[in-house]
Amino acid sequence: MTEHPQHPSTEQPDQQPDQQPDRVDLETLVGEWLTVPDLAERLGLALSAARGLIADRELVATRIGERRVVAVPAKFVDEAGPRPELKGTFTVLADGGMDDDEIIEWLYTPDPTLPVEGAPIDALRAGHKTEIRRRAQELAF
Repeated sequence: MTEHPQHPSTEQPDQQPDQQPDRVDLETLVGEWLTVPDLAERLGLALSAARGLIADRELVATRIGERRVVAVPAKFVDEAGPRPELKGTFTVLADGGMDDDEIIEWLYTPDPTLPVEGAPIDALRAGHKTEIRRRAQELAF
């Protein structure tokens, strides 16, 4: 029995093996990321504690870069730790059917109708938690 090598033409163009079609480039959209070791260092935590923040959904993460390392958007934390308004927002968006990549994409996609310039993450950081959660809930319906 002769094995035939796969031909590159059988793969879809413009699609990476682990990427879903029509997905935005999260790495570029977000810009600044913290790997788990970077997160641990910034917050003065052990690596296991930093991983625990992701496991407990205090933070959401995705895999980035050529090596596909786990990382969280830098704006998700401040000097005290994970931004407190995020956990409930993550829950609302996840309950609406979003996966972690979609949550990050929604939070970082610029929206000119927001009360501040930028994306929902910027509005959350500026104190507009109620407005952002209301919009997140509307997505679920």
